[in-house]
Amino acid sequence: MNPAAAPIGQTLLNLGLISADQLHIALREQGRSGEALGRQLVRLGFLSEATLRDALARTLDRPSADLAHLLPDAEALTLVPQHVAKRLKLIPLSYDAARQLLVIASGEIDNLVALDQLGSLLPPGTQVEIQLAGDSDIARAIDQLYGHELSIDGILHEIETGEPDLRSPSGRAGEYAQPVVRLIDALLTDAVKRDASDIHFEPEAAFLRIRYRIDGLLRQIRALHKSCWPAMAVRLKVMAGLNIAETRAPQDGRISLHVSGRPVDFRVATQPTIHGENIVLRILDRQKGLVALDQLGLADPQLDLLKLMIARPEGLILVTGPTGSGKTTTLYSILGHINAEGINIMTLEDPVEYPMPMIRQTAVSDSARLDFANGVRAMLRQDPDVILVGEIRDADTARMALQAAMTGHQVFSTLHTSSAIGAIPRLLDIGILPDILAGNIIGIVAQRLVRRLCPACREAHPARDYELRLLALPDTTERPLLHQPKGCPRCDFQGYRGRLAIMELLRIDPDLDEHIARRSTAREIRQAAIQKGFRPLADDGTRRVLEGQTSLEELCRVVNLTDRMFP
Repeated sequence: MNPAAAPIGQTLLNLGLISADQLHIALREQGRSGEALGRQLVRLGFLSEATLRDALARTLDRPSADLAHLLPDAEALTLVPQHVAKRLKLIPLSYDAARQLLVIASGEIDNLVALDQLGSLLPPGTQVEIQLAGDSDIARAIDQLYGHELSIDGILHEIETGEPDLRSPSGRAGEYAQPVVRLIDALLTDAVKRDASDIHFEPEAAFLRIRYRIDGLLRQIRALHKSCWPAMAVRLKVMAGLNIAETRAPQDGRISLHVSGRPVDFRVATQPTIHGENIVLRILDRQKGLVALDQLGLADPQLDLLKLMIARPEGLILVTGPTGSGKTTTLYSILGHINAEGINIMTLEDPVEYPMPMIRQTAVSDSARLDFANGVRAMLRQDPDVILVGEIRDADTARMALQAAMTGHQVFSTLHTSSAIGAIPRLLDIGILPDILAGNIIGIVAQRLVRRLCPACREAHPARDYELRLLALPDTTERPLLHQPKGCPRCDFQGYRGRLAIMELLRIDPDLDEHIARRSTAREIRQAAIQKGFRPLADDGTRRVLEGQTSLEELCRVVNLTDRMFP
């Protein structure tokens, strides 16, 4: 018996995927053919390639690649010629030039000869990461991906001129030969690589506008002839499982793919307009959606205060801010911090954006008549310790969240308000009694996202008079250095690269509970909180500006600092 084959055979047997007789037959056939045991089992029809791939990945603790839901990376394909990919039985998935990392899919994880031959073709210093895939899937992907134009410009030229793909082998058929299919895949891959959070397909009277939301701001990427849009819209709706015949009513769907070697989900929403269907894709990158609590960028006193709030065993913690301000990321960071085998965490979301291990996550469903209020009622019968309610939208949801908090549960939720203190009058406004609020709210977090200055090209200058007033700083002889954007190739000449959060944390103590019970005004609550060390959002933003992480102009874009000009 081949020693290397025994573990996978025993694993498949223990998992109940094959029987002892099937394993015995495969081992005998393996002795004659010399093939790997897994391939022999597939050849005999005892299990599928997908099942073998996942079992191998589990045994070797390696990721697996489902090539049927994979978007090709043109840059990776250029590094490995087609004849090499066929000979070595591998397919390049993605290439990260900054990290010099090439991700490939292969049926063999320890073929050192193939890795050496591949390494001789790559730029010096390139690392290779292997994901497991089935042999037939690899052969199919090689035949499908190579020989086609995969760049956006090349595909558009092919569509506009009507010329066939001359590099494609004659007689090749299949969906991927269609340029519209490759165009959509290229756009999705390009958006993920550029760290976009949304893709907007916006039809106008004479053309189609394509915009990405990068670092919170929309940026036009392409303008295509209007004749391209009908086929593109159908392709997107097919991928999202939507009704392609319905063009007069909004629809929602979801696409799950592997892009740049990692799983990425796209939330798809269509909206009928006077020029055709407008389609927006929200990009949910699981790799970037989960951030450790210590990496949120909080100052040490703020981080200690947040951990103190989390340590309270029962009550409600709210995260507030407008859409796209990172509320979900903060909540997932908190859940990741407290997630442990000894507690039962349950969530109710619309929709579930990032799956997390050991956490029971449920999506709100209109078809199943499961809204937030009914969902909380159902979860309370599941013996939860911690409950996350995706959003408090109405009085019923707020009452159920507070009822859960009053009965000994720790509850997290989001609320759309402009500030932490503004959450209190908002809850009163939707009908929650102040006596119920008082004593049951642990704390409130308000946050915004500001663009981070590109460290390679930011420029420093002494603070000017009006900048000192906006930052509420004294006018001294030695003025602090502030930074402003310039633009370079590393940041795509935007001056900013990435985003960071600014936060204000309001911990509700017995004194503030008294103010809430007495229906004190927001101004009175704010003054009482400041006396206890509360730092408003603008103060945290000022810290970021003085540290050189963002610019004053960017801070003014998301936080109102004009009140400081006229105290």
